Amino acid sequence: MSQTLTAPVLVLVDPDAPTGAAPAPAGACLDLLGGARRLTGGEVVALVLGDAGAPDALAAAGADRVLTADLDGLESLAGAAADALVAAARRVRPGVVLVVSDYRGKEIAGRAAILLGSACVSDVAALEVVDGELRASKLVLSGSWSTTMSVAPAPEGTPVLAVRPGAFGAEADGRAPGSGRAARVEALEVDAAPASRAVRVVSRERVGAAAGPPLTEARTVVVGGRGVDGDFDLVRSLADPLGAAVGATRVACDEGWIERSAQIGQTGETISPRLYIGLGVSGAIHHTSGIQGAGTIVAVCDDSEAPIFEMADFGVVGDVADVVPQLVDELARLRG
Repeated sequence: MSQTLTAPVLVLVDPDAPTGAAPAPAGACLDLLGGARRLTGGEVVALVLGDAGAPDALAAAGADRVLTADLDGLESLAGAAADALVAAARRVRPGVVLVVSDYRGKEIAGRAAILLGSACVSDVAALEVVDGELRASKLVLSGSWSTTMSVAPAPEGTPVLAVRPGAFGAEADGRAPGSGRAARVEALEVDAAPASRAVRVVSRERVGAAAGPPLTEARTVVVGGRGVDGDFDLVRSLADPLGAAVGATRVACDEGWIERSAQIGQTGETISPRLYIGLGVSGAIHHTSGIQGAGTIVAVCDDSEAPIFEMADFGVVGDVADVVPQLVDELARLRG
């Protein structure tokens, strides 16, 4: 049974993506390169929009080759980014193209797949190679079903997969370094299509994370729900010593207790942390659909019948105002 592809894998490293701050490659993009390195015995090619920025970091993450596309100031346009991805795919002839599955990545992936005459799968939660065949798994119907699809190149095009941050899990953390050689950097000429140039960005504003690392990249996430009753200082008191990102349920954001960028779930961010800690979270499906990829789930809630306990690995029935300070004190004691 073959566990790797033989064809190259092309990875979009998008400094303009919301998961990272330009011009450094975002952690989610580096995770994709690490995952790609494990998917193929062939070349891993990184496509960077604009300046390569940190080719050493790309090489360390698994890239053998770096293509840089100067889009003449159009990097923020998803259409122009898709044009660059198509140009790179036609040069590299990869077995698959990988992009980060955020709102921008999914738009790029869909447009690129149409231009390539191929297929697109978004929100991929896991990738593996079985008998030389690439299989992509994803959660559907609010996380109630898992589907696995066989993904193969079309006669004229290459499939484009939008992969959720954290999909490669712990494997990508240890990013198998390359051979120690620097990645080859090459310029890629891209002529953005008239349709792409027809779009004009009127204004842009990067919204900061609620606290800690970006939600989609964090290995630990502490989430506040209705049960915290607006006390997100309590949530942060546990998140800070853990180096965790702070997230929230929809009701917490609707109440104005925290900014909308912290929302996790069907209408918010989808996360795949190693550790998820829910404080006062009941476990409504519109929230839990966004945490299906979490490794270990810990729940603290005063309702013993809350649905969150059905999926939690560890549960504490109690008032978060009583439980959290004890957790914080115990962490401080253990760390001396």
